[in-house]
Amino acid sequence: MKNSNKIETIKFALKKSLPVLFGYLFLGSAFGIMLYNAGYNWVWAIFISLFVYAGSGQFLLVSLLSGGASLATTAVMTLFINSRHIFYGLSYIEKFRQGGWRYPFCIFGLTDETYSVNTSFSSVPKNINEPHARFLISIFDHGYWIAGSVLGSLAGQIIPIDFEGIDFSMTALFVVIFIDLVREHKGRLKFVGFIGIGCSILCLIIFGSERFLLPALIITVLALTAGKPYFSKEKEAK
Repeated sequence: MKNSNKIETIKFALKKSLPVLFGYLFLGSAFGIMLYNAGYNWVWAIFISLFVYAGSGQFLLVSLLSGGASLATTAVMTLFINSRHIFYGLSYIEKFRQGGWRYPFCIFGLTDETYSVNTSFSSVPKNINEPHARFLISIFDHGYWIAGSVLGSLAGQIIPIDFEGIDFSMTALFVVIFIDLVREHKGRLKFVGFIGIGCSILCLIIFGSERFLLPALIITVLALTAGKPYFSKEKEAK
């Protein structure tokens, strides 16, 4: 990869990851403050965010650590909470494999927000190395989360900050990205997102707000798999 292409690839990845920066600084700070209040300093914030990197799973981890939960309980609960990432990974296996040695980290760093950023673009300019760009997006997002965690932990020692409701920033990010995707795609492909919405509403009614996510993901994957021939015709026509 030429030096000029490397620079353009870095700029492309940085620009795409910027929306996550602001959300992760606030949400990561909330985690850092929560961790500090539980009796763990900024060093713990670095290592947990570096090796666990599970978003909502990290908030749960603080509660489990404070409650003296066993390692087995912690592992099972984290698996249940982050099981949705299995579906994210399945949809990006081939793209990440194109990155060669970058593949394992791209899978490790596939959070909700990183997945959203990756789905926000289906193609890149010719001077951009796509596998490396997706790898850099994962690195940038991970760095934002670590920075937010440390800032929160340090801030918790100095000033009391109320982060109630700040997690809505992530919801707002998803809504904006979803709208952009709907506006970008035409014809049959425009209905892909609405299939996910429909499945989510149906499962929310049936299973309730605490248990709807995993069934909604499974049904959505099955519905999109069944409709793949229909949507593939749309891609071929372009």
